[in-house]
Amino acid sequence: MTAEGTFDADVLVVGGGPAGSAAATMLARKGWRVRLYERDRFPREHVGESLLPASMPVLAELGVLPAIEAAGFLPKYGATMVWGRDPDPWSWSFRESNPRYPHAFQVVRSQFDDILLRNAAANGADVREGCRVLEADAGPSGATLSVEDAEGRRQTARARFVVDASGQAGLIGRARSLREPDPFFRNLAVYGYYSGGSRLPEPDANNILIESIEDGWLWAIPLHTGLVSTGVVVDSAAGRKRINDRGPEAFFRERVASGPHTSALLEGATLTAPPTIVRDWSYSSSELAGEGFVLAGDAACFVDPLFSSGVHLALSSGVLAAAYVTSALRDPELGKAAAAVYAEQYRQQYDHFRELARLFYGSNRTVDSYFWETRRITGADESTPARLAFVRAVAGQPPVGYERAVLAHGEAPRSFTEAVRAVERSRGERAAAFDERFGEGLPRLLSVIPSLVPQARLERKPVVGEGEFAWGQVIATPERAEGAPVSDLVALVVAQIDGRRTIGDLFDRLADRLSPEALDQLRPGIVQALRLLYVEGVIERFEEGAAS
Repeated sequence: MTAEGTFDADVLVVGGGPAGSAAATMLARKGWRVRLYERDRFPREHVGESLLPASMPVLAELGVLPAIEAAGFLPKYGATMVWGRDPDPWSWSFRESNPRYPHAFQVVRSQFDDILLRNAAANGADVREGCRVLEADAGPSGATLSVEDAEGRRQTARARFVVDASGQAGLIGRARSLREPDPFFRNLAVYGYYSGGSRLPEPDANNILIESIEDGWLWAIPLHTGLVSTGVVVDSAAGRKRINDRGPEAFFRERVASGPHTSALLEGATLTAPPTIVRDWSYSSSELAGEGFVLAGDAACFVDPLFSSGVHLALSSGVLAAAYVTSALRDPELGKAAAAVYAEQYRQQYDHFRELARLFYGSNRTVDSYFWETRRITGADESTPARLAFVRAVAGQPPVGYERAVLAHGEAPRSFTEAVRAVERSRGERAAAFDERFGEGLPRLLSVIPSLVPQARLERKPVVGEGEFAWGQVIATPERAEGAPVSDLVALVVAQIDGRRTIGDLFDRLADRLSPEALDQLRPGIVQALRLLYVEGVIERFEEGAAS
């Protein structure tokens, strides 16, 4: 503390990886005094080189995308997999499902993370490297850290809030016993870097290669330095036993050699250093935010790396955590509600990637082994809420990319694929029915009575925007209990629907609130809002009523 009863900073951030750097950047931009402690001195080595297009707008928001684009990293246009029924490699392209950002990057994390950390400092964060945070505690009166600097001296730092972005160390999560291991994956990884070797044939030369093998799967990521990040993911218990018997390097080399496509790429390549083992692979936390603290990145959750989601979850959670902290510092009442929304939104992203990986594991029917048999999607699993959430998440997406590729190349349980297709078919049919019935637009709509699905409701809830949460409106339904944020216009329309009055009545009521000019401008938007609400299942039906 600088003086009795004062704080060293408004916010302390533990960890300078993507989550911590993103949070520090966004908080400093809001004018808060931010101090970031990082154990290492950057640049430092780190695994997790393959990015997703979804991270590109986040990097743009942070202001680092130009530096990332200028760094020389290889553009990543998609992924190539040896997975599912087909023994030959198959590829998919980002541009098919994300035309705005048709590529991501294969980054060298030491360089990539350094760009993010320097950006946090450039935006006003007080970045202190070589400082190890030994303990972290938080509560209504603020947050306290015990810090050891590079010279081994210990000091105490206090702030109004702490962002725990300490990675898999998870200071607050471990201290409070918040961490919950994922029973489905139970994996460990061994990884290393090869110099030399070859690339996949064009146009897939920069793709990540993911190859299933008898007892797990391999990754191979080409880097602009000429190295290839290579890893093997296996069952945790079986892997530990084999590593103890054979030694890490022998185990690693044997597993890489068991993948014909990966080993072909690495023919003649040299392993540059002994491989590294990563355990405790997948987990989540029972609490992600509370009084005086928020968990971000791997400190909160970590999901199996099959779809290179780690950096994206770290970046997006860092930005979201900063919005939560800003809101909590400015308005404690809003902050309490925003804590739950932060957890909801982070878990929604985490659960999407988790269910995606779980589906891919369960759909790989070409290998019969302990690893794959214990990761099949069983009938009991298929009825879980997580599966239903995944069906809702993938429904309506184009038949390309992660979700649709597995249905084409794997053998997912029939009930799962039927559920996905049923939801997609229902949406398509509802869209076609609306267009056929109301193709003339508003004149035909005026006489019908809309009814919401049972238990659909508008709720006042924090929504994020402009770097902080604010009170807004969401529509909650039985299929989406957490609610989907809606615009003021959509909320206004939904609030008028009572199952008794026509669309014409709705416009009459709006006419009492709006000028004729404003109402005329809103008419096309209201028609589109009604169509969207019907296609998404918020409006259950339109019944014929009296002409208005």
